[in-house]
Amino acid sequence: MTDFLTTTLPSTTTNTAPPVLLSYQQAWVADDAQLKVGEKSRRIGLTWAEASDDVLIAAAQSGSNVFYISATQDMAIEYIEACAMWARAFNQAAGEIEEGIFHDGDKEIKSYKIDFPKSGKRIVALSSRPTNLRGKQGVIVIDEAAFHNDLAAMLKAAMAMLLWGDKVRIISTHDGVDNAFNELIQDVRAGKRKGSVHRTTFRQAVEAGLYRRVCLRRGLEWTQAGEEQWVEDAYNFYGDAAAEELDVIPSQSGGAYLSMGLIETRMNPATPLVRGRWEAEFAYMPDHVREAEVDAWCDENLKDVLAALNPDLYHAFGEDFGRLGDLTVLDILEEGRDLVNRVKLQVELSNCPFEQQRQILFYIVDRLPRFRSGCLDARGNGQWLAEKAAQKYGTARIEQVMLSDSVYLEHMPRFKAALQDGTLDDIPRDVEVRDDLRALRLIDGIAKLPKSKTQKGDGPRLQRHGDSAIALFLAHKAMKREVAPIEWTEAPSARSQWDDIEGDSDLGYSGQGGW
Repeated sequence: MTDFLTTTLPSTTTNTAPPVLLSYQQAWVADDAQLKVGEKSRRIGLTWAEASDDVLIAAAQSGSNVFYISATQDMAIEYIEACAMWARAFNQAAGEIEEGIFHDGDKEIKSYKIDFPKSGKRIVALSSRPTNLRGKQGVIVIDEAAFHNDLAAMLKAAMAMLLWGDKVRIISTHDGVDNAFNELIQDVRAGKRKGSVHRTTFRQAVEAGLYRRVCLRRGLEWTQAGEEQWVEDAYNFYGDAAAEELDVIPSQSGGAYLSMGLIETRMNPATPLVRGRWEAEFAYMPDHVREAEVDAWCDENLKDVLAALNPDLYHAFGEDFGRLGDLTVLDILEEGRDLVNRVKLQVELSNCPFEQQRQILFYIVDRLPRFRSGCLDARGNGQWLAEKAAQKYGTARIEQVMLSDSVYLEHMPRFKAALQDGTLDDIPRDVEVRDDLRALRLIDGIAKLPKSKTQKGDGPRLQRHGDSAIALFLAHKAMKREVAPIEWTEAPSARSQWDDIEGDSDLGYSGQGGW
């Protein structure tokens, strides 16, 4: 069946027609996760693709019943008609669409059904929001989930299907950042719920061939100008709502990502915070002078803190790079036996030359017991230091991170969840560190830093741009990386080797070939 789904449809034009399922639809169908969430633009055909998968599930001898729950009767009819079309396309024996009644407690809900006699399974499309799914077994598809009155209760009932090996599919556009649908997405991304999230914007769908599909169905000839005009018209039609309806950005999402209370709860005044600042002239002193001064600075400020780290526990670090306009910040995490990651040291460097940043980084990492991993900001000038670290400690241990919306989208919810559940703790109690974390904002639905900087004194070297927030974020990411442990055996001491050799003396080895 996969070959059919990727086959190109015939076209009456000279342009290449899109496949039966577009790339994002294929990715959705191919994902076999038990809990699957699709946050999407309006009218991109994700439900249509889901119908193709549901027909295959219901028609298979080892398949399941499918229960589709929509917000309106029109959606239920459209879905069940799509299922009937796919059944004919797949040449699967299926009954005619039947109307019936689904009993939801004391409530009667209109339903539409297709039976598959060979498998004995059925697809049932429901025209309302049943809460009583208990006792029903099969795949559950909840469409436009954000617009259901009590999605949380419905999800609670639907999740029972997972215990018996069936699946739950949640599909919707957004309806606000505080909606239960968006909260579900954040939980999955944070790892609080096991599942997968597919995010498809209107422009992504167009790039995959959505407008070509529209042209094919309407008998129009595709042109680039026509596609651009079609996209422009769509955005004009939705106006101020286009960000949410087409760009998959939940509305009312411009506030601080982390609350003041949450940040301060995770702060500890005992956590060392070491700040190093250098004058501009320092960068042009002779190499041996700079190296000697920074070695002395490290011994004075870092040596005792690093020596106090528990030798039996894992350690990781994150680094946000800055040279003149921003700070370089390093956060060291220690994973306790209770699996809580605690900040053991934060280092801030202002106006520190490139070579001395390398010197300080290596000084720290060389002294980390059971060093697990490090993540370094590899954007711009930071790429140099990230590469140096990977050369010294290996690419398996060092991740050179190109911070982007996709990185923030995947890992920032996990970072926030760790702060919320207390598995990331002991951040230095400091007003500037707190403000760095408060600088994280939801921008276009993604938690990240805005472009503006916060001035903390005279001169560019004291500017902050959420630097410690990114360092902590990357340290948490580093601690969660899958890195194989380093196997090693302690070598015997030099004295024990000589003790095993006959004829040795205080002056050295005197046997055959001696010296």
